[in-house]
Amino acid sequence: MTDVQDEDDRIKSLKKHIAEINREKQQIIGVVSHDLKSPLNRVFALVQLLAMDSKNLTSEQKQYLDMIHQVVVDGLSMIRNLVDYRNLEFRGLDIKLEEVDLPAFMKTSVRNFKVLAEKKHITIELHTPESLSLVTDSQCLGRIVDGLLSNAVKFSADGKKVIVQVTDHNNSVNLSVTDEARGFTSEDKGLLFNKFIKLKTKPTAGESSTGLGLFIVKSLLDRLGGTIACDTVE
Repeated sequence: MTDVQDEDDRIKSLKKHIAEINREKQQIIGVVSHDLKSPLNRVFALVQLLAMDSKNLTSEQKQYLDMIHQVVVDGLSMIRNLVDYRNLEFRGLDIKLEEVDLPAFMKTSVRNFKVLAEKKHITIELHTPESLSLVTDSQCLGRIVDGLLSNAVKFSADGKKVIVQVTDHNNSVNLSVTDEARGFTSEDKGLLFNKFIKLKTKPTAGESSTGLGLFIVKSLLDRLGGTIACDTVE
């Protein structure tokens, strides 16, 4: 009887320890996201101001400004992924359905990525019907599109093209993002949607990665009742 009681006490102690670790992990992510996001946002705003009045800068100074801009964008993207991961894993997700004007929505999403794409001389083409509505959660959809575009730009080399296409097929909406990157290895392809995975295929301009981007995309699509697949050529 004593052995059974000791085992029960050990299990209770272990569960308590695991719960404390999870709380600490959530707190750390919260502190990191809050304390780092504010200064990075200020740096981002300053970089934007300098870029608007860059005619007096030398080409070398402009290059450094672009590098600072990329570092800040990478940092904010990492924080956003960590916050999304915390919300998905620990807080759950409230889905708020609404009717979305998909062509207008996609035009805005693509426009938001053009600055980053142009820094790598990457062209983003958007092909969408003139009129198409979708009942979904607009915030989740935005994160999904951002994740796919970010991935495409990150792994594409200078001068390449990214094609975004939206089609209406049998009462379902298909969104495809096609790039001209090298493609993932068969090993990487099997790991694409796992969390905290570092792939053998690397970003082409030294961009950072949390290993959470496509995991978040798939998690959000699962909650919206959608599916995702990757076709790649090594």
